[in-house]
Amino acid sequence: MAVPKRKMSRSNTRHRRSQWKAKVPTLVKTVENGRVVYSRPHQAKVVEDSAGTPLFLEYKGRKVADI
Repeated sequence: MAVPKRKMSRSNTRHRRSQWKAKVPTLVKTVENGRVVYSRPHQAKVVEDSAGTPLFLEYKGRKVADI
């Protein structure tokens, strides 16, 4: 791990930290069973039965993992 050679001043530390910004996650709007659902792109989603019990993970219409 890198170790600084000198102490960083409070001003420089705060200036560096102030550049960090939170981003709004990108969401994809889809309609499933007449319901509007927002999900993150390129992530597996949980498939549930009618009772709401999680069954498996699905990505691009394919089963990728059991729960």
